[in-house]
Amino acid sequence: MTEMLVVHVRVEGHVQGVGFRAWTAREARGRSVRGFVRNRRDGSVEAVFSGDADDVAALAEACGRGPASARVLRVDVRPATDSDCALFDASRFEVLPTG
Repeated sequence: MTEMLVVHVRVEGHVQGVGFRAWTAREARGRSVRGFVRNRRDGSVEAVFSGDADDVAALAEACGRGPASARVLRVDVRPATDSDCALFDASRFEVLPTG
């Protein structure tokens, strides 16, 4: 049986206006990871990843690089809360409006 993992990720740096959300969505869908990504008003990008533990871990690690035009300074990964999970449709990966 495959181990499942759900994490909350916050990425700081030059990560808005550089295609970070679209890149994250492509990476997530390519790994069959569900969840969401959105910009935050403080300039960071926030995401929740749900799926196979190895795929989720690889995606969270990839956020440390991001797309070529991003400059990631910090990535925080923690277990997702119930309120994090309530923000998305568990059957797909979505790009949500700024939160």
